Amino acid sequence: MPQPWSRIFRHKSEEETLGGFLAKVPIFSSLKNRDLAYLEKLVHVRTYHPQEIVYEQGDPGSGLYIIRSGRVSLFTRDAQDRKEELILLGPGDFFGETTLAAPAARMVSASALENCELIGLFRSDLLATADKHPEIANRILLGLTMVVSERLQAATLELRRLHFESPGSAGDGA
Repeated sequence: MPQPWSRIFRHKSEEETLGGFLAKVPIFSSLKNRDLAYLEKLVHVRTYHPQEIVYEQGDPGSGLYIIRSGRVSLFTRDAQDRKEELILLGPGDFFGETTLAAPAARMVSASALENCELIGLFRSDLLATADKHPEIANRILLGLTMVVSERLQAATLELRRLHFESPGSAGDGA
């Protein structure tokens, strides 16, 4: 039978800690334990409620969001203001990463589908890190470059596939 004080003095497993969670995100996978401890203090944790907007298409982009819990919808709106859902994201997924390195208007909108805990890392924080801890900023930027490169390669393959499957293309056997 567990002692009554065991819950009080129980240590969180590494997976339960914010640093343990961040270590599993591909952008941060090359960070060392001390880097993750620094990152834990740098990020912004925020709770969103169902249907709450994280950001709107056209808003200035300033960083990325990582989903620790809950689900988020990325969507666009057509000329009649109707939503067109692009993708549903869940725990461990992240979005908005392209604005971490270079500010740009958001290309899509993001909304919480249920109660969510999101972790934000913003460009201003990354720039401050580059000044104070350039080695940590370099590892984050290399991780970001890897992720963006993989996503660009996947998008190129999908465009190529769509091109060859479209009617009248060279790949349709005509």
